[in-house]
Amino acid sequence: MPILDSSYRSVLFALLPGATLLLSPLAQAQTPEAPAAPVAPEAPAAPEAPAAPPPPPPAEAAKKETPWYDKIKIRGYTQFRYNRLPSFRENDDLINDQGDRFLGKNNGFGIRRARLVIYGDVHDRVSIYLQPDFASVISDQYNVAILRDWYADIFLDSRKEFRLRVGQSKVPYGFENLQSSQNRVALDRNDAINSALKDERDLGVFLYWAPSEIRKRFKHLVDSGLKGSGDYGVVGLGVYNGQTANRPERNDNLHTVARVTWPFLFGKQFVEVGAGWYYGRFNVAVSPTADNPYALQDGENNLVDARANLSLVIYPQPIGFSAEYNVGQGPSLGEEATTVVASRRLRGGYAQLMYKLDDVLGVSIIPYVRGTIYEGGKKFDTNAPRYDVRELEMGVEWQILKALEVTGTYVISDRTSSRTPYLQQRGDLTRIQLQVNY
Repeated sequence: MPILDSSYRSVLFALLPGATLLLSPLAQAQTPEAPAAPVAPEAPAAPEAPAAPPPPPPAEAAKKETPWYDKIKIRGYTQFRYNRLPSFRENDDLINDQGDRFLGKNNGFGIRRARLVIYGDVHDRVSIYLQPDFASVISDQYNVAILRDWYADIFLDSRKEFRLRVGQSKVPYGFENLQSSQNRVALDRNDAINSALKDERDLGVFLYWAPSEIRKRFKHLVDSGLKGSGDYGVVGLGVYNGQTANRPERNDNLHTVARVTWPFLFGKQFVEVGAGWYYGRFNVAVSPTADNPYALQDGENNLVDARANLSLVIYPQPIGFSAEYNVGQGPSLGEEATTVVASRRLRGGYAQLMYKLDDVLGVSIIPYVRGTIYEGGKKFDTNAPRYDVRELEMGVEWQILKALEVTGTYVISDRTSSRTPYLQQRGDLTRIQLQVNY
C-alpha cells in the first residue's frame, strides 16, 4: 500500500504550500516522475519599520522645598555671677548700673545674662536673627525678659558679600561693643566705648560689605576661640534712631554711623585694625531734685552727639592684645557747672593684654589684665552724669568644656557713681562668673 495515496497528497498540498518539496523523495519512490511545476520566487521581505525611539525618562519630581520653620536653629548662653567675694578695699557705694546691677550692698548671686538666640536662613537671600534676654533689670525688678535683637539680613548678591540689616541690632561702632559677651574675656564692657550706645543696639538700617573669604575669617576668629567680634562687614554704614535700644525716638533726627575694619595675617598671627565714626543729636531726660536743680543749658535739648574711634586687636596666638580709644562730644553735666547739661567733650579707651593656653585642664585658660580710662557723659542716664573712670581689672577665664566656662576677676576701681548726686567712689571687687553655653 502506498505511503500516501493521491487523495491524501492533494489535501496536504492544498494545506501546506511547499509540501511538494518535503514529500518529493517519497513521491519519487512511489510514483513516476512528473514535471515539477515552476515555483514562484519568494517575495522579498518588506523592509522593517524604523524602531521607535525609546520614551524619554520620566521627569524628576520637583524637590519639595524645606519649610522655613525647619531651617530655624536655636542656641544661647547663661551667665551666673557672685560679686561679693572678699577684697582688700570693699566699698558698698561702688556701683556700675551700666555694667552690672549686682554690684553694691545687699546683693548676692545674680543672673547677669540669659540669652536665647533663634536664627536661620529662611530664603537664599534672607536670614533672620531674634535674641531675647531673660535676665534684664528694670527698676527693682530683676530677671525681666526684654528684646535685644530682632532683625533680618537681606543679601543683595549671590555671593552674599553685600547685605542690608534691617531691625534692632548692634550699631557698628567699636570692636568690643560688637563682640558678644559670650566671647569676651572681661566680665563687662569698658565705659569709654560702651557709653556711646546703651546695650550696644538701636533700631535702624545698616549696609555691610565683606569679601567672602573675609566673612569666613570673621567666622573662624569666633569659632576657634580667638575672641573675634563676629561678622559686621569690612565696611559698615547705617542710619538709626539714636535714642538706644528699646526706647522711643524722641526727635526727628537720625544718627549716621560708618565703620571700616580689616582682619589679616601678620606672619602666623591674626591682627585686626579698625576705625569708626557716628554723628547725631540726642534728646536727654532731665530730672531736677530738691538738692540739685538739674537743667539743660539755655533749655536746649537735642544735643550734638558725635564720636570717632580707632581700634587694634592682636588675637591671642598665644599672646594677644587689644586697645580702643575714642574722642568726641556728647550730652553731659559739666565739671564745674555740675547741674547743667550740655554737649561737652569726652575721651577715653582701654588696653587689654591676654595669653591663651590651650589643652591645659580643659579647652583653654586665658589670663588677662585690662586698664580703662574715661572722662565724659553717659547720655542715656537721667541728667547725663559726667563720669571719671579709672579702672584696672585682672582675671582669668577657664574654659573647662565647650559648654562650661568659669571666670574670676579682681577689680581696682575709681569711678563716678551712676546715682545722684554722682559722687566719686573708690573700691575693689572680687568676682566670679559661671557661663553655660548651649
